Amino acid sequence: MPNILFDTPVPILFLTCLAQQVASQINGQRLSLSDVGKLRDDISTDEITPVPVLTHFDETLGRFPYTGLTLEGERPIEVDAIRHGGFKVVVAGRRYGKGSSREHSPMAERAAGVRLVIAESFERIYRQNADNIGLYTSTDMGLVQRIQRGEAVTVEELVADRDALSATIILAGGLLPFGQRYLAPDVLDMPESSPRSEGVGQTLFQKIVARQRLHPAGLAGPGMSSLPDGTPVGQGLFVRAHWRFIHEYYTGMAASLLKTHLDEKVRLVDAQQIVVFEDHTSYVEESPNHLRAGIVPNVVRMCEAQRAFVATHGLREHRTLTEAQAASDTGQNVAGISHAMMAEHYALPGQVVVGTDSHTPHSGALGCVAFGVGTTDMANAFVTGVVRLTMPGSIRVELSGRLAPGVTAKDVALHLLALPQIREGLGVGKVFEFCGESLRHLSVDERATLTNMVAELGGLTGLVAPDDRTVDFLLERRGVRFTVEPWMQSDPGAVYDAYLEVDCTALAPMVAAPGDPGNGSRIDHIRERPRVDIAYGGSCTAGKREDFDHYHEVLAWALEHGMRVPEHVSLLLQYGTTAVRDHCVSRGYEQTFRAMGARILQPSCGACANCGPGSSTDAAQVTVSTINRNFPGRSGPGQVWLASAPTVMASAVAGELVSFDELRARQDS
Repeated sequence: MPNILFDTPVPILFLTCLAQQVASQINGQRLSLSDVGKLRDDISTDEITPVPVLTHFDETLGRFPYTGLTLEGERPIEVDAIRHGGFKVVVAGRRYGKGSSREHSPMAERAAGVRLVIAESFERIYRQNADNIGLYTSTDMGLVQRIQRGEAVTVEELVADRDALSATIILAGGLLPFGQRYLAPDVLDMPESSPRSEGVGQTLFQKIVARQRLHPAGLAGPGMSSLPDGTPVGQGLFVRAHWRFIHEYYTGMAASLLKTHLDEKVRLVDAQQIVVFEDHTSYVEESPNHLRAGIVPNVVRMCEAQRAFVATHGLREHRTLTEAQAASDTGQNVAGISHAMMAEHYALPGQVVVGTDSHTPHSGALGCVAFGVGTTDMANAFVTGVVRLTMPGSIRVELSGRLAPGVTAKDVALHLLALPQIREGLGVGKVFEFCGESLRHLSVDERATLTNMVAELGGLTGLVAPDDRTVDFLLERRGVRFTVEPWMQSDPGAVYDAYLEVDCTALAPMVAAPGDPGNGSRIDHIRERPRVDIAYGGSCTAGKREDFDHYHEVLAWALEHGMRVPEHVSLLLQYGTTAVRDHCVSRGYEQTFRAMGARILQPSCGACANCGPGSSTDAAQVTVSTINRNFPGRSGPGQVWLASAPTVMASAVAGELVSFDELRARQDS
């Protein structure tokens, strides 16, 4: 018999662009699709579950969905509104669930009583997270009228257009029940290297996946029990992960899920290949956001839950330090932002790396397949050693020519994000393969900026074929002598879904206006330059060695020319890892930073996660920042402009939005 989800009319919440229209539905008004006008696009997980909500990892999450949704400058959905409204279906526009990989978002929706989310399109991680926990999703807008008429809607029809593996997981009740049945190590066929079809070229991504693909024995279904070489786009599969990593916002939830589903039988597979990071919350005691919400004790409990999990299973752990702890550290503590640490210490070309952070693709700069997953995916990977993947298409990004001095990889990323085809969703779920003359001259740090921001491009991952620069990086930073193997590049005949070419000689410093990383434009095209209140340099995107070289270059130049950061500007610099800190200390950078009035912060996600100095505290404040996202509320209530390291420092010195070239021109005039 079919599994009926609805057969009577149920309350539907339309997430539109109008605050009053959403508020009226919360207050009991029932609308139809024809009543609502334009549905809101680009609803991020930061808006579904803002950062303070992430300290919860149980049914309490049901109080909070959409409490960060910002419409016309208002937040029309209050705590408990969804649960009290009895909404069973939510309807929205394109690219629903973009941004962070936080599984808290679909879990909050489901805990509030929502059973089905209908949107014009979904971001990959959000939809996979929803599949894993039993929250149904659909892109069929025709369902809205059917539900309102009381027609029967079955689970089987909701999964009819999904790939066979996703459908099987959904029908099994979620990933963990599926995993225990089909993914136990004793029922998995180990990786095999299938011969390629003659004349069929492969991308580097396809080659890496083929080498790590696993076959769940006994799993019936079209195209699942025997996956041919050259797995088609959209087909689900599993791969062995060389590295699995998690951080404090997810570990407590993962532990809870494992205990619920496995009781006392939790045994982690290849525990030595699991790395645990405490990297988001070391500045929580200085976070107005957390202090005002009264959730610092929640954060402490969350971290304690992670430490208990680490102790129970004997896992490798890195903890970022508070200011007081750092002051007494002998230099032995090795820590930093998780995905930056993975590139500095663990990931190697040709490997598969998964982490509970959407910026896991950072390590793709080394030529590995690195992608973000949700909590349930990671919990399942802990006990099986494998991770689910839906085979993506690829986009080849050719960076032709050479970047002009003062133009960085961050400017390239902001340029790509502003392209109409990217804003329309071309990159959603895709692999971005970066190549070209300009790419060959970029350092691994700069390449990591590109692969890191594939998350904002909507992609699954980004990667760069390893070369001599990769080899030099591994030797210099890690003491690893690595030989690039002949197969570690895409074949000449490899097939791509799309090609993007960027004439790097024509690029100039870019900025992205508040609200979305895709709001990019050349800085010299902006006539009205906003006054800057906060200038923040750091995060995984711009907390690397070369980023700090840029910060120092601008600030040292300003100091030599008698300039100082104006009193109305708060300048903050936050290291991405302890290795970056040590690099700066050894070069004497901190003297320049302090002379220019900067506050130097220990490694942590900090303001990018709205947890510490650098976040705004007032809606009127303007921040210029090197972070990767400026969704509403992401780094406080103020307005965040995204920019490169040189532009952020130049703006700090000028007190308004300017590039380094413009600052120098002002000095010379």
